[in-house]
Amino acid sequence: VQLQASGGGLVQAGGSLRLACAASGRTFSSYSMAWFRQAPGKERDFVAALSRSGTTTRYADSVKGRFTISRVDAKNTVYLQMASLEPEDTAVYYCAAAASWSPFSAYRASAYDYWGQGTLVTVSS
Repeated sequence: VQLQASGGGLVQAGGSLRLACAASGRTFSSYSMAWFRQAPGKERDFVAALSRSGTTTRYADSVKGRFTISRVDAKNTVYLQMASLEPEDTAVYYCAAAASWSPFSAYRASAYDYWGQGTLVTVSS
């Protein structure tokens, strides 16, 4: 499956942004999806994940209550709605897909089989 992330940009602190990740190739509904992010000079960190059924979610503590992951299988797209953005949210955001997924492994990058190219989110103070 090929993943294409979009929606990044420059936003002021306190603002909102919605990222989208469009999938092509194999059956999108067969994959659990996630978002990770990587700030300059730092490792790639888990942000949010959503099971292929859409019934199970996982969030990093730093984004709980501010970010929401969702999917529309008819559009082969997963979204990340981000609100109350903080300068610390500045990073390149990557979407990822996993054919075999467990909520217990959702936080690990190694659990995902496919990755998008990333979209840059910059939050100004």
